[in-house]
Amino acid sequence: MNDILEAVLGDLSAEGDQIESWVAALDDAEWRQTTPAEGWDIATTIAHLLWTDEVAVLAAGASTPEGKEAWDAVVLEAIADPTGYVDACALKIGQLPATELLARWRRARPALAEALRALPDGQKMPWFGPPMSAASMATARLMESWAHGVDIADALGLSIEPTDRIRNIAHLGVRTRNFAFANNGLEAPSEEFRVELTAPSGEIWAWGPAVAAQSVRGSAHDFCLLVTQRRHRADLDLTAVGPDASKWLEIAQAFAGPSGKGREAQA
Repeated sequence: MNDILEAVLGDLSAEGDQIESWVAALDDAEWRQTTPAEGWDIATTIAHLLWTDEVAVLAAGASTPEGKEAWDAVVLEAIADPTGYVDACALKIGQLPATELLARWRRARPALAEALRALPDGQKMPWFGPPMSAASMATARLMESWAHGVDIADALGLSIEPTDRIRNIAHLGVRTRNFAFANNGLEAPSEEFRVELTAPSGEIWAWGPAVAAQSVRGSAHDFCLLVTQRRHRADLDLTAVGPDASKWLEIAQAFAGPSGKGREAQA
């Protein structure tokens, strides 16, 4: 059994359960509340989460002839509309009745977990970018679920209680440093940074050499809000030492695709 995968899947399940607890009792009008994600309401957000889970199940099964055919059909649709395909799917599915959306998402979440568990050790699954291991896919789904959970909580005026489930999101944020620079047309720094973050539990999570000349320190929860572009840097408890580290906090993103607009600083 892959202990790392199981740990991430456990965190992913807990995040999904938390989001479900927020939306399950909403009426149809409340499902149509707008979120800070431009053009998306709560229904569209859940639609995006369930669609991505469903497509990831197809990708995990692409090693069989039938599975490859299903996955190839998705890829062809994406090629036909590379910049708008994902949003278009979310917006279309988001028009379904709330009860249908919730039921479909409840099926998709455990189906994805089982599909990832079934992926043989060492085998990677195709995706819209580079192929991914089961643990990497689970981590990506955790990051995206948490980030969209923040959007839903903001829409509903809820305060999120931070938990150490964000550790893998923080790790992903650190690992995507060079991607963030490249995605913004910038040369990635040649040196490692020291990153020290205080977890919700009070534990210190650290990456990079302790003697690094450039560093980022602060709240792990705030770092995750930054790398998922859910809060503006000015509103977060994060300190950078060094020009490259400071630049990173302006452009950081843990998600694939073009750099988003982020959020405006709060007054």
